[in-house]
Amino acid sequence: MYYPEELVEEVRLKNDIVDVISGYVKLQKKGSSYFGLCPFHNEKSPSFSVSRQKQMYYCFGCGAGGNVFTFLMEYENYSFTEALKVLADRAGVELPEMEYSKEAKERADLKTVLLEINKLAAKYFYAQLKSEQGRLAYTYLKNRKLSDETITAFGLGYSNKYSDDLYRYLKTKGYSDEILLKAGLISADEKHGAYDKFWNRVMFPIMDANNRVIGFGGRVMGDAKPKYLNSPETPVFDKSRNLYGLHRARTSRKPYFLICEGYMDVIALHQAGFTNAVASLGTALTSGHASLIKRYVNEVYLTYDSDDAGTRAALRAVPILKEVGITARVIRMDPYKDPDEFIKNLGAEAFEERIRKARNGFMFGLEMLERDYDMTSPEGKTGFLREAAKRLAEFDEELERSNYIEAVAKTYRVNADELRKLVIKTAVRTGLARPPEKPKSTLNREKGKEDGILKSQRILLTWMIEDERIFSQIRRYVKADDFTEPLYHTVAELLYHQYEEGALNPAQIMNHFTDEEEHRRVAELFHTRIKELSTVQEQEKALKETIIRVRQHSLDERAKHLEPTDIAGLQKLMADKRALQDPRGLHISIN
Repeated sequence: MYYPEELVEEVRLKNDIVDVISGYVKLQKKGSSYFGLCPFHNEKSPSFSVSRQKQMYYCFGCGAGGNVFTFLMEYENYSFTEALKVLADRAGVELPEMEYSKEAKERADLKTVLLEINKLAAKYFYAQLKSEQGRLAYTYLKNRKLSDETITAFGLGYSNKYSDDLYRYLKTKGYSDEILLKAGLISADEKHGAYDKFWNRVMFPIMDANNRVIGFGGRVMGDAKPKYLNSPETPVFDKSRNLYGLHRARTSRKPYFLICEGYMDVIALHQAGFTNAVASLGTALTSGHASLIKRYVNEVYLTYDSDDAGTRAALRAVPILKEVGITARVIRMDPYKDPDEFIKNLGAEAFEERIRKARNGFMFGLEMLERDYDMTSPEGKTGFLREAAKRLAEFDEELERSNYIEAVAKTYRVNADELRKLVIKTAVRTGLARPPEKPKSTLNREKGKEDGILKSQRILLTWMIEDERIFSQIRRYVKADDFTEPLYHTVAELLYHQYEEGALNPAQIMNHFTDEEEHRRVAELFHTRIKELSTVQEQEKALKETIIRVRQHSLDERAKHLEPTDIAGLQKLMADKRALQDPRGLHISIN
């Protein structure tokens, strides 16, 4: 829904950014800003800055930045609308009801009802676990070495042995059979009528990233099959796009996730202090899972079972993760089957050691490949290296491929140059080779030039909000249209308008953007690192040079798009270029 800009700004103004962030991060005042350890990456020295004057935050370590809306979007994984609602509620600002089309309203209402039912069911299962009827299930969990705190933290429960218990309970709450079927909590047939989907099982509520119960997993306590039973797909539950334990792991602030196969593995690791563990929901890892993980971390450690099935799952997961830019490492659980058994027998310190010794995903794949070859025979080792060369040839980036060739050559004691030749030969034969592109260096130079221009534009925008005197100098020579990157241009237009209105407010500018990445980029525009200049003369010289670079690039871009028949435009362009080249035409004074 679109909310009026005035209302969004009212919510922002009533939520002081220092007060809000202080609820998440310990801040200490230094000068005019507040500093703390960044909640978005691991660091030992505070580089996370919060400005009450600007109502913005920025981390000089990882680049995270924005206003109070951005912070909640990044920290809590909220959408802009969700962050707005939370802050409106905090400030006591009433938001208008959303207006939906009939179909959209029906979908939204259905999801709301399903989440209500799931929440009720989770509370019911938990109550059952703590009742006399749930003693067997409670004993089972205690025998699995789970503490009461862990049981409560994960909301574990019990579906009792009567096959229509939950059904009858939910009916007393006024829910129809139709909606309970859509929730995936009951089944129905002509012979038995309606009955519970889960009964006589330990229950694991599955929560989304925002701590809402979206489904359930149920485990038998004996040898019955299936051992695990999951909720079916529903309008609120998509197995391929959710991860068990993500609601807790995403706030661990560790730079990597531990990916497990089972619910108990996740819970055991969290209890042992590894609060960044997650698991897929009864399915193999998918591209949807990988994209979800990428929102939080760039590295994962696969802690799959040590049997053949677990090994195959790890080998399948590595390329899926690589496809979205996630580095994968593999932790071996030997001599135990899974992380749960490992932790119970060897403890957290031993698991930390396994993390340190985790194998690179690609190299792990080669270790498993070795099993198919007799590495003691020349023929076997040659066959192995040919297959390894095929895999090495699939690396797109030359530097990465070269590094892996060196690593493989060192590990398997072969000449790196000979292996490189084999990789090239393999690439040519399989069509993976790319002919050398001679113009590449020119392209890189052009890209470097473009990056330099963009940095100059960022520097001007940072200067403009830091000092009104500097802005008055910049605006004489540079207009909003001289900022050629679309986002920069939009920000510049808003900033110029604010100065004209006499109300500089960079945090308000972010209200014009709802995408988290855009918030981050806009924050970067206002926090560009600028070289310390000791004298006024040095500052004036640097400002003059930056203005000339930005203005010259703008004129070059205008020239590219000028119609040959536009005589007036050509004359104006030539006049502007002559003025820019005249050293007497640019007067900078910031005294």
